[in-house]
Amino acid sequence: MYIADLHIHSRYSMATSKFLTPEYLDLWARKKGIHILGTGDFTHPLWRQELKEKLESAEPGLYKLKPELRLSEIPSGSFDPRFVVSGEISTIYKKNGRTRKVHSLILLPGLEAADRLSGELEKIGNIHSDGRPILGLDCHDLLDMTLSVCPDAMYIPAHIWTPHFSVFGAFSGFNSMEECFEELTPHIHAVETGLSSDPPMNWSVPSLSRYQLISNSDAHSPSKLGREATLLNTELSYKDIYTAIQTGNGLAGTLEFFPQEGKYFMDGHRKCEVCLTPEEAVKLKGICPVCGKKLTTGVLHRVQDLAALSVPDPSGNIQISSGKLQFENAFSTSKTTVSIPAIRRPFESISPLPELIAAAKGLSSSSVKVSRIYETLLNELGNEFFLLREAKISDIAAVSSENIADAITCLRQGKVRWNPGFDGQFGTMELVHPFRQLNSD
Repeated sequence: MYIADLHIHSRYSMATSKFLTPEYLDLWARKKGIHILGTGDFTHPLWRQELKEKLESAEPGLYKLKPELRLSEIPSGSFDPRFVVSGEISTIYKKNGRTRKVHSLILLPGLEAADRLSGELEKIGNIHSDGRPILGLDCHDLLDMTLSVCPDAMYIPAHIWTPHFSVFGAFSGFNSMEECFEELTPHIHAVETGLSSDPPMNWSVPSLSRYQLISNSDAHSPSKLGREATLLNTELSYKDIYTAIQTGNGLAGTLEFFPQEGKYFMDGHRKCEVCLTPEEAVKLKGICPVCGKKLTTGVLHRVQDLAALSVPDPSGNIQISSGKLQFENAFSTSKTTVSIPAIRRPFESISPLPELIAAAKGLSSSSVKVSRIYETLLNELGNEFFLLREAKISDIAAVSSENIADAITCLRQGKVRWNPGFDGQFGTMELVHPFRQLNSD
C-alpha cells in the first residue's frame, strides 16, 4: 500500500515557504510516511529546471531525489519517496453570464510532457510569475489542450467545494460538471474533495457518484504535507497510478482532514466572528447579522444545495441508465468498464501529529517544545502516519507521555470535537474524555 500526496506547491507559488525545495520535500515526505509526492508547479520554468537538475528517473513516469542531495539518511526499513509531475492551474473567465474561478490539478507522465504543455500554456498567459499560474482560459479549453498535448495526462478538478476557486464553488463555480466541461465531461474521472469535505459529504451528491474521490494536502510548506492523502494499492509507475485514479482499480481509499477543521466548512463572516449552520444562514438570507455584509457560504451548505439537485444527463459516452462508465485507457487501445456509482472506498479521519501533541500539552502547535517532542517520536518510533495509525499506544507513551498517547487514542477512536472552521479560519480541536488531566511536564 502506498500513501500519495499529489497536490502540493513549490516555493515559486504565492504565499509559500522558501523551504519548498526538492531536498526538503524529500525529507518531509519521509518524516510523514509519504511514498509518492506530486512535484507541484510544473508550469514554472525555474522549478521545472530545478526538478530536472535534482531528480533522477526511477520507475516509469516517476522520479526520486538524487542520493547525494538527501538532507538526512533514510532510516532502515523506510522508503525512498517518489515524485510524480503535477501542478495546479487557476483559470478565471466568463461563462454563461458569470465570472468563473476554478483551480485544476494536472498530473503528467514526465517532465518532457510538462515542457510541451507549459509551452502551449505560455501562449495563453504568464506562467513565469507564479507557480500556480492564473490564466484567462475556459476549463473546457484547458482540458482540451491538456489532452491534445498529452493524452496520458490526468485532469482533476481541485478542492471542488472551495467557495472562491473551484468547480462547485458557491461564489464562482458551476452546478454540474457538464456546465463546466460540456462535451468533454466524460474525460473527467476523479475529483479532489478538499480539506473542508470528506467522502460521506461527497457521497450525498448524486451527480458525483461516477467519480473517484482523491485527497491531497495542497501544502504550501513542507510541514503541511500529508494533511490529506490518497491510498494506492498498485505497482510503482505512472501508468498504475493513472489506472487507479481514473478507474478506481487500485484506489484503496483516502486519509482525510476532519472536514470541520477545514477553513470553509461552515457559513460565516470571520471579521465579525460569526459562524453559522446552513440553516441559520438561510434564515438570515445569507447576510451577516453583525455588519450586514454577505456571508461566505460554507462547504457544508454548498454540498447540501447540490445534493438536492437532480442528476443531470451527462454528455458523451456516459449513460447513467446503463449503470456502467466507458473509460478509454490512454495506455492501450482497449476500453475498460467500471461500475457506477463508484465504490465507496474506506477513509480515515486524521489530524496532524503536532496538533495532537499541542492539545495534549496545552501548547501552540508551532512551539519549540512541540517540535522537539515530534522529532523525538519520529526518531524513536517511525514516521508520522505510522504514529497516528499503527504504533502501539504503550510505545508512544514510553517515548513521550501518557497525555500524548491518550491524544492519539482519542484520534483513533474519533473522540474529537470541533469548533468548526468558517470564512478562511481553520477549525479548532477539542479532545473528548477519557483524557488525562493536562500536566506541565
